[in-house]
Amino acid sequence: MTRRARQAGRFTLRYPGRTGRFALRVGSLTAALGVWQLLTGLDVDLWLRFSQFPTAADIARAFTDRVTGPDYWTDLTDSLTRILTGFLLAAVLGVATGVLVARSRLAEDLLGPLLEVIRPIPAIALVPVAILLLPSNEQGIVFITFTAAFFPVLVSTRHSVRALTPVWEEAVRTMGAGRARILASVVLPGALPGIFGGLSVGLGVSWICVISAEMISGQYGVGYRTWQDYTIVDYPGVFVGMVTIGILGWATSTAVELLGRRLTHWLPRTSYVPGGRVPRSVHRADAPAPAATRTEEDAPHDQLV
Repeated sequence: MTRRARQAGRFTLRYPGRTGRFALRVGSLTAALGVWQLLTGLDVDLWLRFSQFPTAADIARAFTDRVTGPDYWTDLTDSLTRILTGFLLAAVLGVATGVLVARSRLAEDLLGPLLEVIRPIPAIALVPVAILLLPSNEQGIVFITFTAAFFPVLVSTRHSVRALTPVWEEAVRTMGAGRARILASVVLPGALPGIFGGLSVGLGVSWICVISAEMISGQYGVGYRTWQDYTIVDYPGVFVGMVTIGILGWATSTAVELLGRRLTHWLPRTSYVPGGRVPRSVHRADAPAPAATRTEEDAPHDQLV
C-alpha cells in the first residue's frame, strides 16, 4: 500500500469549532462549580475539609449583595486605577530600559549591575521602602505595582532585542537608515513578540503585588476589602474578593494578548492542531506527498535509478 493510499484510509476526528470550544469551556467551569457545590453542601471531610468552605450558592448570594452596594465599585475602581497606572509606567520604562541596555554597552555597564541586584528582591518586600520614601499610601501601592511589572518587561525586552538577527539591521543600514529608523523599523517590531510576553507576565505579577499591598496598607481596593472580610470571618465575602480578582486578572490579560496580536498581525501564526495531528489538508488523497518524505513508489518512474 502506498503512502497516498494509507493517508486516504486514515480516520481522523474533527475538533469542535468555535461554538463547540466555547461550549466546552463553559461546561468545564459549570462542572467545577457543581463539584464545589456538591462537596461543600454535603460537608465532605476527607483529607480536605470542605465543610469549612462556603457553598457556591452562598458565594453567589454574597456576590449579588456586594455588587448592588457602592463599596464594591469603589474598590474595583481603586484597584484598577492602581494596577493600570503602575503597569503602564512599567511598560514604558521597562521597554525603554531593556532596549537601552541591550543596545548600549555603556548603559549595560552602568545600569546592569544595579538592576541585577534589585531584580531578585520581591516587590512586596519593598513596602517598607515605599512607606519611607513616598508621601502617601496610594503612591506606595502604585510604586509596588510598578516594580512588580518593571523587571519582567525589562528582562524580556532585553533578551528579545539581543536575539534579533543582525542581517535585518545590516540590510536597513545599507539603505542609509540611521539609528532612529533602525530602532523604529527593525528593533522594536522584531522584539514585539518577546515584549508582549514580558508584559503578560508582568501584568500577572502586578495583580499579585497590588492585592498584597492593598491588604497591608490600602484604604479601599479589592485586596483591602478581602482582608477586611477575613478579619470579621465573612468567608463568602472573602471568596467574592477572590472571584473578583480572578475576573479582573483574566480581563486585563486578555486585553494585553489581543493588543499584542493586533500589533504583531504581520507575523506568521501556527494553527493549533489538537493531539499533534497533521492538518487535514495533508490527509487529502489527491494531495501529493511532501518532497522530503516521498518514497520510491510515490516518485515518478523516470526519476528512479
